[in-house]
This record gives sequence, structure tokens and C-alpha cells, in this order.
Amino acid sequence: MNARMLEYFRHKLLRWKLELLRESGETINHLQEESLAEPDLADRASLETDRSLELRTRDRERKLINKIDEALDRIEDKSYGYCEDTGEPISIKRLEARPIATLSLEAQERHERMERTHRDD
Repeated sequence: MNARMLEYFRHKLLRWKLELLRESGETINHLQEESLAEPDLADRASLETDRSLELRTRDRERKLINKIDEALDRIEDKSYGYCEDTGEPISIKRLEARPIATLSLEAQERHERMERTHRDD
């Protein structure tokens, strides 16, 4: 992968990370502003359910930010865009769809088949 492509993906990953961090900040502000002191039990339960869902979403995004940081590290050490399993290049199409991909499409499919096979054990 040439330097121009690496720079393109670096910017794409950084924009994605900044968007996730912005949304996270909005969630924190939203949770601080909202009060659980709702007099109606149904309203309180609904609010608690909404908060729980929002916190689970933010936790998934936190894990995604870690993967973005790992991808940025791979860009720096020039290993970005190569399959961790086979060492072969990951297709640009796959990286465009999933910039944090660490496996080629074939290796990912193999990995998922193995997971399904062992999950049944």
C-alpha cells in the first residue's frame, strides 16, 4: 500500500474516532442532565432502560475506538492493510468497508467458520 493510500485511511480512521468521541461526550452530558427522580415508576423504568441501552452502545464504541487506535498504530508501523493470518494484502474494497479489518475476507470467513464449528461443542 502506498503512502497516499495509508494517509487516506489514517484520515478516515481519525474522523471516525473523533465522531465516536463527540457522541460519547454528548452521552455523558445527556446522562448528567437527566434525572432518575421520575415520580412515575413506568417512566423511571423506561428511563433506566434507555440509559442502559445507551451505556451498552457507548461500551461497544469504546471497544471500537481501541480497534481504531490499533489500526492507526498499524499504519505507523506499515503493517496496515495486511492480513494478520496470512500476511497477504487485504483488499482495498474490504478496508473501505471496514477500515479496522485485520484479516482478509477469506481469512475472516475461515475464522468465522471455525468459531461456528467450535461454538457447537
